[in-house]
Amino acid sequence: MKNKLPDKSGHFGFFGGRFVPETLIYALDELENEYSKAKKDKKFAKELGFYLSEYAGRPTPLYLAKNLSQYLGIKKVYLKREDLLHTGAHKINNTLGQVLLAVRMGKKRLIAETGAGQHGVATATVAALFGLSCDVYMGEEDIHRQALNVMRMKLLGANVISVKSGTRTLKDAMTQALRDWVTNVRNTYYVIGTVAGPRPYPEMVRNFQRVIGDEARIQILKKEKRLPDYLVACVGGGSNAIGLFHPFFDDLNVKMIGVEAAGLGLASGKHSASLSCGSTGILHGSKSKILEDKFGQIKNAHSIAAGLDYPGVGPEHAYYQQIRRANYVSITDKEAREGFKLLSLVEGIIPALESAHAIAYLKKAKRSIKKNALVIVCLSGRGDKDLDESH
Repeated sequence: MKNKLPDKSGHFGFFGGRFVPETLIYALDELENEYSKAKKDKKFAKELGFYLSEYAGRPTPLYLAKNLSQYLGIKKVYLKREDLLHTGAHKINNTLGQVLLAVRMGKKRLIAETGAGQHGVATATVAALFGLSCDVYMGEEDIHRQALNVMRMKLLGANVISVKSGTRTLKDAMTQALRDWVTNVRNTYYVIGTVAGPRPYPEMVRNFQRVIGDEARIQILKKEKRLPDYLVACVGGGSNAIGLFHPFFDDLNVKMIGVEAAGLGLASGKHSASLSCGSTGILHGSKSKILEDKFGQIKNAHSIAAGLDYPGVGPEHAYYQQIRRANYVSITDKEAREGFKLLSLVEGIIPALESAHAIAYLKKAKRSIKKNALVIVCLSGRGDKDLDESH
């Protein structure tokens, strides 16, 4: 089962592609051409490797969480510590790659969308590093619940633009950012923060994030002399999860578990579980599993974790689900809070509420996981941003 996708049209099987207004085709073609050249450029790879190592802090540790393992009754649970990266989450892997593309293309302005604020902080960080202006679109609701990250973005010189339309969360922030890009394609680079959006973003962001799985593979083989039994990661748009999963795609004995946000419960309708409860449709330029009503209108998503509060998912995840390469489950807000507190108390590590969904899944499903299992959990971010939301 070789994963050589996406194809030339940006499709992962039935999903993906490019569904955008004609006014964006020029910008996407320009980006795709530059990315195609950069992929083959040893100088680009060397420069990105330098910043990932010397600036962001890679490689991140693969930490054996002995106390958590003992609590769960699982032989060994390892945490891939993306929370230890500069800016506090995996998002910096992607923004460093994309800012180097923006510089190659001569763009002077970056724009981004953000929910939890971590992608906004990471974009503002690389904009400051390379002397570019930066505008970050953020839903009004998320601005209130992620006030710390708003302060960080402003300190880094970014202009945080409050989006007051729709649900005032991540979906609407991404919509506004796309509108901005249509208007300002000549001087502006749009840094999409997840593996969603039109071609080439799902492939490009995946490849910038696959460093997570590439490192984890080397580390687990060194520590255990074998591959893990399970990979577990939270899934909103899905970049941290696909970054961990993709390098293990051909290792069929490695089970992949993506954890979506069940919010107030799947039956309540107030959740963000696109893979568990969604249908096939088009959102923000690509075909994937999305939350929509019978008229094709996008439903409101909900999660206590702002980074998971999105009514869609990256098309590669929809493909993995369709071919049954990965299993997707969901965790409620209440369970996520319990996971947040559990890791804090037993390991002294405060996870992001997004990552806490993955921890909570292990607690909920521990009886179905083999007791002698090796498990790798992607700890995608740290939780200081979430202290007000975690009670």
